[in-house]
Amino acid sequence: MGNAADLRASRDHPVIDADGHWLEYGPVVSKAMQKIGGDDAVRAMRINGDRVRRSLAMTPDERRREHVPQEAFWGAPTKNTRDRATAMMPKLLYERFDEFGIDFSILFPTMGLGLPRVNDREARIAACRAFNIYQAELFEPFKDRVTPAAVIPMHHPEEAIAELEHAVNDLGLKAVMLNSMIDRPVEKVAEDRPDASDLAVWFDVIGLDSAYDYDPVWSTCRDLGVSPTFHRGSRGRAFRMSPSNFCYNHIGHFAAASEAVCKAVFLGGVTRRFPELNFGFLEGGVGFACLLYADLIGHWNIRNEKALADVDPANLDLESLLELAEEYASEPMIEAIRAGAGLSTRNDSASTGSIENLDDYSACEISEASDIRDLFVEPFYFGCEADDSNNAWAFNTDNNPFDAEIKTLFGSDIGHFDVQDMADVLPEAYELVEDEKITADGFRRFVFENPVNFFGRTNPRFFEGTKVSGAAGAILGG
Repeated sequence: MGNAADLRASRDHPVIDADGHWLEYGPVVSKAMQKIGGDDAVRAMRINGDRVRRSLAMTPDERRREHVPQEAFWGAPTKNTRDRATAMMPKLLYERFDEFGIDFSILFPTMGLGLPRVNDREARIAACRAFNIYQAELFEPFKDRVTPAAVIPMHHPEEAIAELEHAVNDLGLKAVMLNSMIDRPVEKVAEDRPDASDLAVWFDVIGLDSAYDYDPVWSTCRDLGVSPTFHRGSRGRAFRMSPSNFCYNHIGHFAAASEAVCKAVFLGGVTRRFPELNFGFLEGGVGFACLLYADLIGHWNIRNEKALADVDPANLDLESLLELAEEYASEPMIEAIRAGAGLSTRNDSASTGSIENLDDYSACEISEASDIRDLFVEPFYFGCEADDSNNAWAFNTDNNPFDAEIKTLFGSDIGHFDVQDMADVLPEAYELVEDEKITADGFRRFVFENPVNFFGRTNPRFFEGTKVSGAAGAILGG
């Protein structure tokens, strides 16, 4: 299909990049953060960067001894200096959008992704506030083609609400990135071994079994007209802890983190209680989402409230079991069954872990399997990079339960190491059409209609004053 500009010219619809990245230039951002947020904001920047710097300063043996992961190195584009400058300089990016075939972009930060994760409360809040002010001012001259995503701390609902209201009402920001997978100390360890409390943590996935009730945050998002997005990875956690191999830690880490939060939001009934909201899970692709959607349906079929009756221990007829054993089993098994060893017909709290409600889907209020389609497929959108061949899976409705098309969001990921040439991103995404993996209409939904609906159904004015306002309005008004 030639270059990106020619490809865009051949389409009858705009291209919206739902997940591009800008690359903060440390010396400049540090001064701005100091000026806007003071010492607390600068401290958060230092904490945010110390983890990577410390890891890269260690040897593999030192990392192995301390259980520290190999971190990313050489993570910014360098072969193409103009691309590197483009990621750093909004004016140059704005100038090159036509070259990339992109009409409008929602830009996420790079360094700024980590600011809401800082565990120092004062530093975290100050840094998110200062960074959002800086972003708003930096991109204001280019708002007809780009909008930055505000970074929102989520350690406590109150701080999330405060920054959401400031970002939207005071700064006029329209896209938001909420933190997730918050590491919190394990209560027993913190009580018994306070000196080791930072070494034993659990990850709060916000939607289910959270430390706090986050419904006020979802209410605020709804009232402000913003669609929550999550851009959290799981590199350096659990099974992604290689002290020597970055790729081992990196492969699949966005998908794993996205699945954890998506599953929690769903099973926690958030989409049932807040049907007006859309939720975006970025950079993890859509392959995991197709699996999760099918698995949620499969598990509901065998673990819903009525289906659980089939595995109620009280159903077990011990006399019949013994009769069968006496005919078919060995003597040791017969004796064990006769003694009742390892067998129970109890269906009380002692056999269920004392949970009050046995239906794991109760918060979703599901009456039939097709309800899962409505609660999952409608509000959830998944950020997909151009070179991910699994993107086609979302459009293969014959293989998805209830003929569902899982909603994809085109994400260029420009500014990061995996994009070696910014001008190649859109043509690479279009290869799915050329290879007959998706249709031209599917491509249109991927790069245009889905981003419009994701942001615009929550906020019908999202695209006003932008280069795509007319085309987006035609979709939202339809």
